[in-house]
Amino acid sequence: MKYLIIVDMQNDFITGSLGTKEAQAILPTVIQKAKAFEGQVIFTRDTHSPEYLTTQEGRNLPVEHCIEGTWGWQLADGLQDLAEKSECRIFDKPTFGSTDLAQALLADNESEDEKTTVESVELCGLCTDICLNSNDLLIKATLPEVPVSVDASCCAGVTPESHINALSAMKMCQVIIRNEA
Repeated sequence: MKYLIIVDMQNDFITGSLGTKEAQAILPTVIQKAKAFEGQVIFTRDTHSPEYLTTQEGRNLPVEHCIEGTWGWQLADGLQDLAEKSECRIFDKPTFGSTDLAQALLADNESEDEKTTVESVELCGLCTDICLNSNDLLIKATLPEVPVSVDASCCAGVTPESHINALSAMKMCQVIIRNEA
């Protein structure tokens, strides 16, 4: 089975406290990709508690975001509807990368049900340079023989420069970059 992982396409990263015009620009393309994808779509959600500012991440990035249960934590309109209608799996993650996601893919791949064998994994979403990169490398390490790719046209970084740098780093780790500008 082919898997599409949509990383952290949440309101706070698009129009909220950490939103960017680049994130806003990719949203329609990500929605279109998710709706047309032939395989399993999985979402991750950056998930923090109200005590976020007291965590190591919060001290390094002192901007409250993706507090569980808030509007900013929710998936963007269009993706939230898709996730609910399609009964997609959603992985809430308190850190940049989701070890639970990587382990779930490993379990799918090792299942006796051939329908869940992982043929390929494609990632898109936010932020290319932080959570997306963390997740693609976790998946690559967990399933080293499975092709892992990133659709660059459906990603945005903290800055355009850090997005490009992250794509370069991914290439060095044998992640396939698709639709690079």
